[in-house]
Parts: sequence; C-alpha cells; structure tokens
Amino acid sequence: MAFRPVAARAPGVLLREAKPLKAIFGHAQRLGLLQRLLESQLQPAAREHCRVASWREGNLLLIVTDGHWATRLRYQQKRLQRQLMAFDEFANLTRIQFKVQPPTVQPSTAVHSHDLSVNAAESIQATAEGIRDPGLRGALERLAAHAKPKP
Repeated sequence: MAFRPVAARAPGVLLREAKPLKAIFGHAQRLGLLQRLLESQLQPAAREHCRVASWREGNLLLIVTDGHWATRLRYQQKRLQRQLMAFDEFANLTRIQFKVQPPTVQPSTAVHSHDLSVNAAESIQATAEGIRDPGLRGALERLAAHAKPKP
C-alpha cells in the first residue's frame, strides 16, 4: 500500500471550504470592514493609531497605540459613537472602550562598527602585497583602506 498525498488546493479554496478557516477568514473580513468604517469617521492623524479589536453585543473595543491618542479619542467618544451608529453595522452600538497597546517594535539590527587601527591596516596591507591571488589581495587592500587616521 503506497502513500498518496492529498492534492494541494489553492489557499482561496481552503479559506472558503475548511470550516475553521472559513470562520477565521469571515471574522477577519468583518473586522476589516469595521476598521474601514471606523477610519472613515476618524481624523486622518488618528487613523494609524487606532484599530478595531472586537465588536460584541454593542460593545466596540478599540486598540490605541499610546495614552495620548486614547485620551484624544475619549474626548471625541460621544461624537464618534453617534457617527458610527449611522452605519448599519454599528446600529446597536452602546459603548466604545479604548485599550492602550503600544505597537511591537521590531528589533533593530545592530550595526557593528569596529575601528581599524593604522598599525593593523599597515599589517593587512603588507600581507596583501605578498598574496598572488588577485581576489584575496583586493579584499585585503579594501579592508586595509578602512583604517581610521589618528586625529
């Protein structure tokens, strides 16, 4: 008995047919729609700082990047609630909550800069002069050129 793998299916087909994936995909689409409606009512500067986290039983939870924006949005909460209730999707909106969650910062790649002394550069240059391989010789000469002159 030989193992026959199941034929691969396109991601779009999987999202439409597999029940768990279909539910997740539907929820993501719904949140995307709610996010677009929210952004249509926010000031342009606030749009990048506010995301829809959940919408349940008339309660809208918004994730805000910092306390400054949360405070500004809390001052505008009643106006925002009235404007959102004009949309069918938010018809039964009773409460807007704000939760501050700073964005996750991508770890920056550390830049390693090592200073090459003049003595080390002279030693590398002397070594390069004794090398016959043109590629290695050129690499050593370029490395020696990185020496920092003394002030």
